Amino acid sequence: VSALMKSVLPDCDLIVGTEEEIMIASGADNVLASLKAIRAATPATIVLKRGAMGCIVYDGPISDNLEDGIVGQGFPIEVYNVLGAGDAFMSGFLRGWLAGEPHATSATWANACGAFAVSRLLCAPEYPTWEELQYFLKNGSEQRALRKDEALNHIHWATTRRKDIPLLMALAIDHRSQLTDICDAVKVSHSKINAFKRLAVAAAARVSQGREGYGMLIDERFGREAFFDAAKKDFSWIGRPVELPGSRPLRFEFSQDIGSQLVEWPVEHCIKCLCFYHPDDPEALKQEQQQKLRALFDAARKVGRELLVEIIAGKHGTLDDTTISRAITELYALGIKPDWWKLEPQHSTAAWKNIEKAINDNDPWCRGIVLLGLEAPADQLEKAFAATAVATLVKGFAVGRTIFAYAAQQWLSGQMNDEEAIADMAGRFEELTKAWLRTRGL
Repeated sequence: VSALMKSVLPDCDLIVGTEEEIMIASGADNVLASLKAIRAATPATIVLKRGAMGCIVYDGPISDNLEDGIVGQGFPIEVYNVLGAGDAFMSGFLRGWLAGEPHATSATWANACGAFAVSRLLCAPEYPTWEELQYFLKNGSEQRALRKDEALNHIHWATTRRKDIPLLMALAIDHRSQLTDICDAVKVSHSKINAFKRLAVAAAARVSQGREGYGMLIDERFGREAFFDAAKKDFSWIGRPVELPGSRPLRFEFSQDIGSQLVEWPVEHCIKCLCFYHPDDPEALKQEQQQKLRALFDAARKVGRELLVEIIAGKHGTLDDTTISRAITELYALGIKPDWWKLEPQHSTAAWKNIEKAINDNDPWCRGIVLLGLEAPADQLEKAFAATAVATLVKGFAVGRTIFAYAAQQWLSGQMNDEEAIADMAGRFEELTKAWLRTRGL
């Protein structure tokens, strides 16, 4: 083996190995003699990996002192799983070496990447992203077990999302109580709601035509078949609610053991949770809602699903320029960092600026905000769209009743056929998408 490897050494620019591997490559019986033998064969940069002691880089003559080389910063951590540690080390070193960084920098990056790998459970999926590595090098961690560091875990999550979604225009058909009320009023079975939601998917698909930036909100209670339809339509985003409609304090619809429900979802489906939360609510109510949202956030991260938190404060208190930004800040203080926020229209540009500042200060990796409709007329929504232009974090909208309310009333009462209902909802959805794009100059 040594004879074969020595024949390759002259062709190498970089040689990386543990003490044992260095000796195998050279055929010598100790590390120092091995390094000198390799140097006699090649001027390559040599990196000696020494496990928990980090590494030493040799880029020139090898002295008689093994420690006489270039070392990087070390990171004392708890070793949890060594699988993939060498590849992680190599990824960090190559990031620096290929970019011409000083060897001490490359070695530091290599040591840090190795530390992440051995301190987490999985292999390649848990190597740090570039943003995560930079945060760690700047801020360090109070945890010797890096897998327990919430800040690092959040950055890792946010920087390994499956795809970018810079624009989101969603038709929300996750309504339950509003549609059952219509059914009761016109005296038809709730079972008809399932078919109506499939028509809503057809309407949204007619507008989206497979283009990026379109999505849907669909519920599990009445939308099972609609989910199957939506899966075939290539929407950029699909969300589904978990809240019990109208609950305050917040309750989950099917089970308070929310994790057991989420684990069955497709990984690309986003959790949506509406919470009627006002920062001036009684403290006991706030704490109960906060605990529920924190439990949901923890479950979402455990099962690897994105989370959208919808906050409606205006139904249970006044809205001023700081109401929603205060609510958001309170939830961030609990460690809740949703991928998306869904918020009601605001009455001033100052309110949107405060909201954006609250998000940027607490989570610069947040995907953004989508606007909800509250059954507002289309012309009022366009004004609400325009008012969000001061906040670049507002990425679009997720609107329901403005789009489907008329068609639902007419179709469920038998006054509109399938095609008419699809055409009506598609027309309203398309008008809203055009209005949104106009406010963005698109």
